[in-house]
Amino acid sequence: MNGIIHPCTHPEDKPAPKNEEEMMVAIFDCIDRLFGIVRPRKLLYMAIDGVAPRAKMNQQRSRRFRAAKETIEKRLEVERIREELLTRGCKLPPEKQKGEHFDSNCITPGTPFMDRLSKCLHYYIHERLNNNPAWKGIKVILSDANVPGEGEHKIMDYIRKQRAQPDHNPNTHHVLCGADADLIMLGLATHEPNFTIIREEFLPNKPRPCDVCNQFGHEMDKCVGLGAVSITGANYTPDIPIGAEVKYIFVRLSVLREYLKKTLEMPNLPFKYDFERALDDWVFMCFFVGNDFLPHLPSLEIREGAVDRLVELYKKCVYKTKGYLTDSGDVNLDRVQLIMTDLGNVEDQIFKDRQRREQQFKARQKRENHNHKALEKSVFGPTAVGPDCGGGKSITNYKQEAAAVRQGATKRTSSEAHLDDDEENNDEVRLWEDGFKNRYYESKFDVCPENLQFRYAVALQYVRGLCWVLKYYYQGCASWNWYFPYHYAPFASDFVNIQGLSTAFENGTKPFHPLEQLMGVFPAASSSHVPQPWAQLMSDPDSTIIDFYPEDFKIDLNGKKFAWQGVALLPFVDEKRLFKALLPLHDDLTEEEVKRNKRGDNNLYISKLSLHYKTVKKLYNSSHISENGETAISFDGMSGTISKSELNIALEGVLQSPIPGLSDITDNTALTALFKDPIYADDYIFPARRLPNAEDPPQVLQPEGHKNGPVIGFGGHHQRAYLPPGAHRLASSSMRNPRMDSGQYYENNGRNGRNYNYNQTQGYSPNQTFNRQYNQRYNDSNYIQQQQQRNNFNSTMSNTYRHPKRGNFQQHNNYRRF
Repeated sequence: MNGIIHPCTHPEDKPAPKNEEEMMVAIFDCIDRLFGIVRPRKLLYMAIDGVAPRAKMNQQRSRRFRAAKETIEKRLEVERIREELLTRGCKLPPEKQKGEHFDSNCITPGTPFMDRLSKCLHYYIHERLNNNPAWKGIKVILSDANVPGEGEHKIMDYIRKQRAQPDHNPNTHHVLCGADADLIMLGLATHEPNFTIIREEFLPNKPRPCDVCNQFGHEMDKCVGLGAVSITGANYTPDIPIGAEVKYIFVRLSVLREYLKKTLEMPNLPFKYDFERALDDWVFMCFFVGNDFLPHLPSLEIREGAVDRLVELYKKCVYKTKGYLTDSGDVNLDRVQLIMTDLGNVEDQIFKDRQRREQQFKARQKRENHNHKALEKSVFGPTAVGPDCGGGKSITNYKQEAAAVRQGATKRTSSEAHLDDDEENNDEVRLWEDGFKNRYYESKFDVCPENLQFRYAVALQYVRGLCWVLKYYYQGCASWNWYFPYHYAPFASDFVNIQGLSTAFENGTKPFHPLEQLMGVFPAASSSHVPQPWAQLMSDPDSTIIDFYPEDFKIDLNGKKFAWQGVALLPFVDEKRLFKALLPLHDDLTEEEVKRNKRGDNNLYISKLSLHYKTVKKLYNSSHISENGETAISFDGMSGTISKSELNIALEGVLQSPIPGLSDITDNTALTALFKDPIYADDYIFPARRLPNAEDPPQVLQPEGHKNGPVIGFGGHHQRAYLPPGAHRLASSSMRNPRMDSGQYYENNGRNGRNYNYNQTQGYSPNQTFNRQYNQRYNDSNYIQQQQQRNNFNSTMSNTYRHPKRGNFQQHNNYRRF
């Protein structure tokens, strides 16, 4: 659900909702659209992120501190640019009022916003079950923010416990909504043959509105105001891009399993090969490259083929040791040691190769930028038409003037925000040079090079973290309070003698309460979402935990280019100190705040038309069932227990709408009950195996697709873009004749001069205009030839691949783009 809540409350590609009511309606509409696409037949599980394990809370703390810092910096930058533009006489929309800003940090368990969201979803589910025929046979589970656990892991716990029941259908179809990469790993870890991820289609360079003028087509640092657009206060309407509706794609894990089956093939093994075990090992190895709980190893970058490298080392290990790395969430550290040793042996060469590629990329980029600027200056530079062409009168083009102003603004901000290409990189570790390990530990951990025991201690903690993550994915949370206590990862060569390390974790740990968790992840800037007596601890200089809430903090780029890729160096929260400071303040909480601080349970909703309606109805009709009495159920593949819920609305009762403008629900027919998953013994191991009688969906991967390799970027398997020879000749000629003005360019290149003016009026940047003109000229000169080739190809395909009965053209697998 958080993947729905965030874009609906603070979208990046369109103006934000005006108020909280519009946000809630946007969330309802998004769920409706997803429901219409997927069309579930049995269950809709709506899981909101609750309190996460301590290992994840550290990442959440980093994100929220960053968000608060970036919000402040962005607000100051917007104010500065507005003042600068107003001084120039530019027109701007009315400035936002201070109360209009939406703090996205409020999307955290325990806040008043999340409590209101839960009430709105409660209303939404009742409205759909009462009035929408498509929901008539659907069971709905709402796991709100008061139920501990990350949303996707609450769903995984449900699937894991249901598939361990004897009456579970092994061919159940699961569709999980979300854009996080870990959903793919979680789906693979279930070993369910029919598992699909639905997510928003990612579109690179998606247009975003300017934060100053709310218009599209430029960044904030290039804003020149509203220009010719007239504004009259409240009547101002920002531009909205055409076709802004979100598109969704299905990621079918059955197809990914087919590819992995080919990738992980190991012929001539001395024992029987088990793909399901190899698949679990592949998921485990991906944790080294990156996850939400541990920093990735310095030598493993996914864009450098780290996964392929690990697979190669893994196969070597399996042949040598005659066994797998993992088994249902347990790790064989002897075999992991072999892989880490082999990786450590080539670690220094990996760093040297990375530096060589980086230097080559920078040199190429510098050349391209230099050539492009020279061409742009000589040919596409905005110029006024001179006296020779206009009868002696100078004509001023507003868009040309705007381009010049934007270029000036770009220079102004880029000089402040980025280092020049020629300046020395401030990376003091220099992984590509000898002695990098000593410099790394001295710089990142503030430890002297001679302290080898510290390096091994960090590596052992990292190994425990890997074991914790694997258990989290396959068995559930092994410990709610464990976390990796460092900001940086060790080197692969530091994994020494890890074979005897204990991978057991403390039993009986509990998650934070929601309000305690707020105090652990929020910065002082978000204290308005925290109860007032507790919020004072964030800002009072005499607070015993004031050091948990630094107003400013360092972000270590750690060899990266952008700040968002860096490491936020925040102090780790000492939970014992935190709980001690909060203990005397619990009595100061209001009744509503006490309720928000309680851990909750899942709620099951069922409509009158459901086959199992009578079973739930008995909870409220039978006098012999106590308030806390639980009834075991088995509803068409859903097992567990249900009990009375205080949220249940009486039959034929009324549920008032929490959103103005939406009608109340009268004559209610839906029922609500608390739902709990089946209970298993503490030492029960959920087998990570394929269930008997599970059937694979039809195979998609054809033999000709076995040779497909990894694709970097967003171009699929299309040919690499290039400039045709004519474009190169034009560029060379233009740079040799820098005095060519726009009039000469128009005469020499036909309508390209006209296209340039058109593109400028459409708000394209000079760089975009440059690319569009090359494409237009290339298309004009090659159109006839391409059309003939296309007709010939279609004719050939039509004759070759005809349907045996209908005789019409059928799309062949070779012709289909995956």
